[in-house]
Amino acid sequence: MSSLPSSLPQGSITSGIATGPEPIAVVDHTRINIGTQADLVARLIDDALGGRGGTTFTLNLDHLVKLERDLAFRVAYDRATYVTADGEPVVRMARAQGARIVRVTGADLVRPLCAAAAEAGVALHFFGSSMAILEAAATALTKEFPGLNIAAMESPPFGFAPFGSDSRASAERIAASGAKICLVALGAPKQETFANFATQWAPGVNFVCIGAALDFIGGGQKRAPQFMQESGLEWLWRLVNNPKRLTKRYALSALYLARYHVRRGFRWVVQGGKSQTKPADRT
Repeated sequence: MSSLPSSLPQGSITSGIATGPEPIAVVDHTRINIGTQADLVARLIDDALGGRGGTTFTLNLDHLVKLERDLAFRVAYDRATYVTADGEPVVRMARAQGARIVRVTGADLVRPLCAAAAEAGVALHFFGSSMAILEAAATALTKEFPGLNIAAMESPPFGFAPFGSDSRASAERIAASGAKICLVALGAPKQETFANFATQWAPGVNFVCIGAALDFIGGGQKRAPQFMQESGLEWLWRLVNNPKRLTKRYALSALYLARYHVRRGFRWVVQGGKSQTKPADRT
C-alpha cells in the first residue's frame, strides 16, 4: 500500500472503530461485510427503526486506488458500518477468499431501499447532486413507491468541503429533518468523507453513499443497458460516454488491478501454492 499523508485536515474524524458485522472478505486492508443487497436493505431498515445510525459504502476499484493516497477516505472506510462489493473485479477478489457475495452497487440499491422505507415508514433525505436532479428523482420515486417519505433534500454549493462548519450545519439539518437514512450523492471520496464526518452531528442517521444513482433516476445521466451491467461492462459504457473525466480513472484502476494480481501471485509462490481463503487475511 502506498504511504498515506501523516495527518488529516482539521475538523475531520481521526479515530474510531467500525460497528457493523464481521468481515466476510478483506481486500487490501479494506473489509467487506455485506454480501447481498437484500441483507443490506434489511439491516438499514432495522437500524432506522432502532434509531441506529452509521455509514454505508460500496467498494470498487476506483475506491481502492484512492484509499492508497487519501487518509480521510481511509479513515471513513475503516469506520464504515456496512461495506459492499461494487464491481465485478472486487466481487471476484472477495470470492477468491471464499466469500459468498454478489455485486451491490449504489445505483441498484436506491429503488429496493425506497420500497422498503415506504413500507416501513422510514423517512429519507437526499443530499448532493443538483436540486433539479433531486427534485426529479424524488418525483419519480414517490410516484413509483406510494407512501415514500422524503423528509428533505439539499444540494450543497460548488466547492462544498466534506468536513468543517458548513458540513456540520448540513449534518444538523439532516438530523433535524427527521430522516433516518440519508442518500449521499457527491461522488467519491467526498461523499464517504462527508458521511463519516456527519455521523458526529447526526448519530441516528445512516448515510448511504450512492454516487450517480439519483442522476440516473432523475434523468441527469443515462445508465448502461442491462446486458452491460450484468456482463461487467458498465465501466465501458461510462468511459465511452465520458472519456475526458474517466480515462485516467480507469487507467489507474487497471494498473491497480494488475499490481493486485502480481502481489497475489507472488504470495502464492512464496507460500508454496497455498491459497488464502480466510476473510481475516490481508493482501
